Amino acid sequence: MTVLFSELLVPGWAEGPDAKIGVTAFADSATKLPCHQADPEIFFAESPAEISYAKALCGECPMRAKCLEGALSRAEPCGIWGGELFEDGKVIQAKRTAGRPRINALEKEKVQLAS
Repeated sequence: MTVLFSELLVPGWAEGPDAKIGVTAFADSATKLPCHQADPEIFFAESPAEISYAKALCGECPMRAKCLEGALSRAEPCGIWGGELFEDGKVIQAKRTAGRPRINALEKEKVQLAS
């Protein structure tokens, strides 16, 4: 998936309910943004290491708060936006790995008592 950040339109950044402006409106800083310096694919990575790297890139970004606000308003379906990981329009802590989830200690005790 390739994202053209220069064409990204974010609601709520301009005046009025239907107003939208793109990242190109911030031309002075747009070319210095981490998302313009790095490979865009890193912001949609699957591995925990790449996700951590993408979040770290957002750490010092001057647009971080506005990026996150825009992603929340759009309910972004996936990716790293404003230093947060999105899935199905919500911020999540980590992507689920393949396979069955681990049983925590309390659930394990309940299973043993029931047997």
